[in-house]
Amino acid sequence: MAYDPALIARLRAALGGVEPLTEKRMMGGACLMWGQHMLCGADVPNGGMPRFLFRVGPAGMDAALAQPGTSRMEMGRRAMTGYVFADAAALDDAALRAMLDLARSFVATLGDKPPRKPRRRAVKAG
Repeated sequence: MAYDPALIARLRAALGGVEPLTEKRMMGGACLMWGQHMLCGADVPNGGMPRFLFRVGPAGMDAALAQPGTSRMEMGRRAMTGYVFADAAALDDAALRAMLDLARSFVATLGDKPPRKPRRRAVKAG
């Protein structure tokens, strides 16, 4: 999968002044993190069409899948509940904002993540 900066720019523009918003490379593409949680992302799969990823939560799946060009996110053969892919060309600006509204509604319900425990470094013998 490849990273497409134009897709991330389109997401940022549709999100307007939503803060705090940071970009993180993951899953072969790029994701936008809202606070501590993944909100959305974009990638271009090998030989595929550019697509967005939205984290809509289990309750938002039906509404998200009603939008044009959407499908359940699958990693390998595993369906990822609460995440959907959307064909970037199928979403006009209004549909993109609707998907982002679904994602923001879900992510806003998530609490702060607990602090991460420091990783222990393996000690090499002698």
